[in-house]
Amino acid sequence: MKKLSGNEIRTMWLDFFKSKGHSIEKSANLIPNNDKSLLWINAGVSPLKKYFDGSVKPKNPRMTNAQKCIRTNDIDNVGRTSRHHTFFEMLGNFSIGDYFKEDVIPWAFELLTSKKYFDFSKNDLYITYYTEDTETKDLWVKEGMDESHMVPLDGNFWEIGEGPCGPDTEIFFDRGTSFDERGIELLEKDIDNERYVEIWNIVFSQFNSKSSLKRSEYPELPSKNIDTGSGLERLACVMQGTRTNFETDLFMPLINKISEISGVEYKGQMAFKVIADHVRTVVFAISDGASLSNEGRGYVLRRVLRRATKYAGTLGINKAFMSELVPVVIESMGEFYPVIKEQEEICKKIITSEEEKFLSTLKKGEQRFMEIASQSGDVISGKDAFTLYDTFGFPIELTSESALELGKKVDMDGFKVEMQAQKERARNARSNDASFSNQNSEFMAFSKKSIFIGYNETSSNSEVIAVFGDSIVLDKTPFYAFSGGQLSDSGTINDIQVTDVKKMPNGQHLHTLANNNFSVGDKVVAKVDTVKRDLTRKNHSSAHLLQAALKKVLGEHVSQKGSQVSDEYCRFDFNNYDAITNEQLFEIEKTVNNYIKEAHPVITNVMSLDEAKSTGATALFDEKYGSKVRVVDMQISKEFCAGTHVSNTKDIEKFYITESSSIGSGIFRITAVTGPRAYDLLEKSTKNLDSEITALNKKAEQLISDGNKKGFSLELKPINYYNNVEGYSYVLKKRETIVDLGSSIKDLEKEFTKLSQKQALSDLDSYGSLIESKAIITTVNLVDSNLIKDLAKALQNKYSLRLVLLVSVSEPKVTFVCATDKSINAGQVVREAAKITKGGGGGKLDLAQAGGKDSSKLDEALEYVKGLL
Repeated sequence: MKKLSGNEIRTMWLDFFKSKGHSIEKSANLIPNNDKSLLWINAGVSPLKKYFDGSVKPKNPRMTNAQKCIRTNDIDNVGRTSRHHTFFEMLGNFSIGDYFKEDVIPWAFELLTSKKYFDFSKNDLYITYYTEDTETKDLWVKEGMDESHMVPLDGNFWEIGEGPCGPDTEIFFDRGTSFDERGIELLEKDIDNERYVEIWNIVFSQFNSKSSLKRSEYPELPSKNIDTGSGLERLACVMQGTRTNFETDLFMPLINKISEISGVEYKGQMAFKVIADHVRTVVFAISDGASLSNEGRGYVLRRVLRRATKYAGTLGINKAFMSELVPVVIESMGEFYPVIKEQEEICKKIITSEEEKFLSTLKKGEQRFMEIASQSGDVISGKDAFTLYDTFGFPIELTSESALELGKKVDMDGFKVEMQAQKERARNARSNDASFSNQNSEFMAFSKKSIFIGYNETSSNSEVIAVFGDSIVLDKTPFYAFSGGQLSDSGTINDIQVTDVKKMPNGQHLHTLANNNFSVGDKVVAKVDTVKRDLTRKNHSSAHLLQAALKKVLGEHVSQKGSQVSDEYCRFDFNNYDAITNEQLFEIEKTVNNYIKEAHPVITNVMSLDEAKSTGATALFDEKYGSKVRVVDMQISKEFCAGTHVSNTKDIEKFYITESSSIGSGIFRITAVTGPRAYDLLEKSTKNLDSEITALNKKAEQLISDGNKKGFSLELKPINYYNNVEGYSYVLKKRETIVDLGSSIKDLEKEFTKLSQKQALSDLDSYGSLIESKAIITTVNLVDSNLIKDLAKALQNKYSLRLVLLVSVSEPKVTFVCATDKSINAGQVVREAAKITKGGGGGKLDLAQAGGKDSSKLDEALEYVKGLL
């Protein structure tokens, strides 16, 4: 067996299958493109599902790849076991209706055992196969595998939900008795062990699973496929002879750097493994456009980073440090994955920012723990412990230890119930990730040519060439099918509404109708809704101008992370180092509108992929491009794009940003409208904001007037009303005015209250007539409890009273404040009065405060206090 580096293993795999006629597929973006069933690309086959279910036909039915993957369903096992990872690479080879068992098994044996390639000894390999699949067993034996190394298993059948399925064969490497003295029974009984390491799985996808049928009755697929997966980390482990995956060259540079930073020697500690694994995940995910947030994949990624930060603490690292590991990841993997080189700075910035936030959150967690502990009895509830864990990242072990120090314990059973509930929520949110849609043999077999003429035409006289249920295919169509973030056209075919248009496996446009009475050969008139098409074109072209403006205002590092355009809006997601300021938004909108006014012609050309790249055209978001591409050139923007566009930027008319938001750490979204809709929304926003400003000014005037009547001199601080602004700038500046006005009015209200309170304290003589039995018991029109206390104490001192009870009522609540000469317990007075009004409170012997919830009981409470006298 050769001792190869991780990079050498990857290269040898790809070169081997290339020599067998496979095309090398570029590793797909970790964020699934147009696949809502997945949070992450989690297997080598995931980005190829469209080929396996027949929705898209590949240019070459033979493909191989090294696919970056993320799986986080077993995150708590990462670092505890030898081979669990959140980020890993899956090597694969695939056949879409081309070769099958008789080819792939000899190739697998050749790659593994040939001295030209991996050079494993066949004596170190063990093969499992589906019990009833004796054909697979015979093919392995024919290649030279000893029958004693062939293990039949009933579980070797790959099947997830309905759709393509079939038997599989797994290849294991025997690491010897030093890992486990037991032998082949470990495989036969499927016992978890460290001796036999699975290094390759080959799935023979040949049946169509149906829930209503027994497995033996499954029909064969119209297109039999091969799907394989081999974990690079596992191959590196066995070929480099390391104890675990973490001692391979894929991880040791990171571990050595962590050791350098922490000053702790690596001796297999879990913390090193967790950090090394998780930093790879975060770097690759952020580089592919993922954000850190409180939901979905952003929440998962945040959890990964925070778990690494927590384990760093066990090594004595209590600062933001993981940005120092980013260059190590790049040094190790940047040659094959250049995207992580390109995104190095933004990765560092986002990681550091998130670490600092979390370290701050941990401190808040400690404070929250003390609050919870002070309000708990002897037991901290499982719900509170889970809140500390889930919201503040407080490990349950730390909660238990801290509770023990206070003589308390944690309801661990309750905590486990909350944890299980979280897992259930996560499980319910996941789809059958690895399952494929049923193959539609009719769609796959349909190969008649259909032409899209919609770039130049919006209507056509066409012929129906296929009917599929409620959908039809035309020999030529003006209808744009959903792709590249642009929603499909709508319109009519012979006055019947077209509700959806999508692409078939062989590229034809499939038109779904509100009702379908057509037959093959029918002559029809297809008409696109030109109003909707025109609005969509404006929005799509504005998205190109927006990207150019973002690069100009924010910097060349900006790249598109997603988009959607329709007749109603343009939505654009992009990366940036920092939050977008209002001033930058003003400049971005202004820049786009300037591009529109400059009236740039929009020119489209179809050219080869290499020629397009040489012109400097930008490819968008991880789209897959063929040998020929369409380039849309607006002079200030040149991009690959198959969408529909205006003929000149002036046709967009107006660009108006309606919303700007952060959708995760380092990822931002701008939503905008164009044309008539931009003018309409801007006018409505202007009217609404002006009305709100007018209402606030009236409120301020009334407050000043009320103050004047009391003899107060109140003034509104100067406000900037921003009269010389327009567009999004107008809206944001007017919102600033509203915020400033609101703040100024609050200041006025505080000043009004303060002056009213001073006025109250300066007129103690007016309370003299209320004295009865050396006490004053009365209601006051004051809201500040501190002032009420000052007034009560001032009255008690001025008149040498036994008791002063002042009551403030704010329906239905009641506030009691009591001051005494200590001959009566003030705390008892307010406590009992509050109890009568369904509240509580207390205080010192001579000054106390309490609150009630039911003012209807106030008279009863006051009678009680009078009774004390």
